[in-house]
Amino acid sequence: MTVSERRGSARTAVVWDTLRPILDAPPLDVLDIGGGTGGFAVRVAQLGHRVTVVDPSPDALAALARRARELDVEVEGRQGDLGALGVEQGAVDLVLCHGVLEVVDDPAEAIATLGRVLRPGGRLSLLVGQRNASVVARAMAGHFAQALALLDDTSPSGRAGRRFTVAEATDLLADAAFRVDSVHGVRVFADLVPGSLLDLEPGAPAALAELEHAVAQRPDFLPLAAQLHLMATFDR
Repeated sequence: MTVSERRGSARTAVVWDTLRPILDAPPLDVLDIGGGTGGFAVRVAQLGHRVTVVDPSPDALAALARRARELDVEVEGRQGDLGALGVEQGAVDLVLCHGVLEVVDDPAEAIATLGRVLRPGGRLSLLVGQRNASVVARAMAGHFAQALALLDDTSPSGRAGRRFTVAEATDLLADAAFRVDSVHGVRVFADLVPGSLLDLEPGAPAALAELEHAVAQRPDFLPLAAQLHLMATFDR
């Protein structure tokens, strides 16, 4: 496993372990928005669920198809975005929306669209970049003007797109008839640990993942998280 894979495992551990109780169920209809090459989708399909990935990149969908074939699972890939899902209303049990709200024109409309495709009581896994950590990262890199500008910036500016606070993300969900079940901080430390440590120190990746789990729901650490993971139920 490469350093990138070790770091990636620690970055996704909290999200994956939050999803596992939901996925330990009879087969679900799962929609992965912007699922790209299938990092989550293929793992979900391996558990026996029916998974559809909607992504605007044909190259990503081709990589998804190769990954699914290699692991002998079925995952449907569709080229599209939140404006053209091609999914019937009320047809989905679980939506994965990871790293998408950062770049859409209207986050509120995007969340409302996800609600329309979910069955009553359906679940949403929402992963968004967090503004506080982005401000800190820019300041630590010496980009003080950028950090200052980002403090209250809700626009999809820059390569990484918009960022959210906990309050903004939870309010978006509440306004679209979602009940927020949990909020976890993701990548509190994973982006800060030197790659050489993960590569050379025995047991470091597992210890880092354990630390990420330990702080994921502690309110005092949430502002340090690069991402926020929210699980919500659609209360239609």
